[in-house]
Amino acid sequence: MKETEMVQSLSRRAALGAALGSVLGLLLVTGAYAHHGWSWAEADQVELSGTIREISMAPPHPTLRVETKNDGIWLVELGNPRLTERSGFVEGVAKVGDQIVALGNRSLDHNEKRMKAVRITVAGKVYDIYPDRIQTN
Repeated sequence: MKETEMVQSLSRRAALGAALGSVLGLLLVTGAYAHHGWSWAEADQVELSGTIREISMAPPHPTLRVETKNDGIWLVELGNPRLTERSGFVEGVAKVGDQIVALGNRSLDHNEKRMKAVRITVAGKVYDIYPDRIQTN
């Protein structure tokens, strides 16, 4: 193989590698965006009341499992750990068995009992996780 052919072959491989890397990167970014965005949730907000059955403060999103009186157990997603902490909702302020009211956007898939909370109220204390997204006071 001549030197020019070898250089062209390497250039093609490098271009193909860069293109594949870009496609893979785009897929990863859009997947993360879909997970971390709001496109999976309804635009209108609902209020959910119940009893906290489980608390997880682990990334990527702290979550609560909330048992409602008539609709079973819901997964309530909070903001990322920094946003959740900034709202004042930190480990220890709520415990399993506490009553909670969550305001947020429920999943578009109504078979999925899941919501993204913008505000939660526990023991009379209000935690505004996404204050700029709250549609009602």
